[in-house]
This record gives sequence, C-alpha cells and structure tokens, in this order.
Amino acid sequence: MTADGSAQSETPTPDALHALYEDAHLLALDKPAGLLSVPGRGPERADCLSARAQQRWPDALVVHRLDQATSGLMLLARSLPTQRLLGAAFAERRIAKRYEALVHGRLDLPAGTTDGWAEIDLPLIVDWPNRPRSKVDHDIGKPSLTRWQPLAYDAARHVTRLALAPVTGRSHQLRVHLQAIGHPIVGDTLYGPPDGAPRLMLHACEVRLAHPITGDALALHSPAPF
Repeated sequence: MTADGSAQSETPTPDALHALYEDAHLLALDKPAGLLSVPGRGPERADCLSARAQQRWPDALVVHRLDQATSGLMLLARSLPTQRLLGAAFAERRIAKRYEALVHGRLDLPAGTTDGWAEIDLPLIVDWPNRPRSKVDHDIGKPSLTRWQPLAYDAARHVTRLALAPVTGRSHQLRVHLQAIGHPIVGDTLYGPPDGAPRLMLHACEVRLAHPITGDALALHSPAPF
C-alpha cells in the first residue's frame, strides 16, 4: 500500500521515466503509479520523480505534484524564473488539466446537462486527525470544484470510465469528490471499498498551457494505461 493509502503497483524502475516533452525551459514527464513526486521522509522514501529527473536533467525543478498512486503528466521547470511563471499560471488557473479514472458503478450525466459535463461542487479540507485523508466539510472546507464527463460504461465490471477536469486543486480532490457522490475510484483503498485492483485507476492524461517563455500553445497527452 502506498503512503496515501492506495493500492501499490509494481515498484517503478528508473527506466520507466519517460519524457513527453522537453526543451530548454520545460519538461513534461510521465510519472508511473507508485512513484512519489518528491522525496518523502527517510532514506527509504528518497526515490521519486524529481530525483530521477535531476539525474538526467540536473536543472529540473518541481512545479506541481501528483499523488504517489496516481500516474501521468507532470510538468517541471528548468530554471527558477520558469518555475515561478508556471507556479503563477497554475495559481491563476491558466493551465488546464484533465484526468481519466475508472469509478465503481454506473455514472450518467444528470438530466438537463447542456455541455456534456457535470460538476461536483463540495468544499474540502484535510482531515487532520486522519491524515493523509481529506474530507467534505461544509463549515470550514475550501471551495472545490470538479467537472466530470462519462466516457464509457463497462457492464461486466460495473465500472464507468470518466474524464475529469479539476477546476481547483485541493489535496485528494478527485478521489474525495467521487467518493462523496457514491462512485469511488477503483483501486482507492483510502476512500473506496476493497476491490482487488492492482493500483489506483486515476491518470493525468492531458495538460494544456501557454509555454511560459514563448507563449506557444502546448497540448500534452499521455494515454491512460488502464
């Protein structure tokens, strides 16, 4: 089991690090499930995407993170000025992220949906006595918004494949929001039922942004491996 309570995939190997985009300013790497984004506490948790990236690109700097159990696209800057520009772009919601997930049960769009997307608008806060969990809290939770779209339903497994577009970026937002509406992500042992899945079925599959230096439009993709 991973540090965030989700099913652990096989231990990733160094050669699993894959660059989806590379230039003098920016990297887009494909993080495998089970690999930390940044070092954890203790030498046994030193292996992570940022450390592996710096072995190959010594100037690589982390801009954002994915949960250990989540796979997919991560952006890294190659200088402090670029790191600041990307950080501001994330904070100002000028970088669009999309995920794919498999969730338990059948999830259809609500009646009256006009643009093909539905929303989960529930305030979230870290559940401090039960860290690393987060929870819905209508009194002191921070505003949190997730857009979702059903892609396919697998009747044999009774799971739905979803596209997910987080508008905010709270800790475990997608996982808590989907659990809160009764459709936890397959393989999520922190928020979902035991289901025997080999990993958390959540993948960061798309990032769209203006290049922080050139301004060119970038659309980066990583297909879901499940």
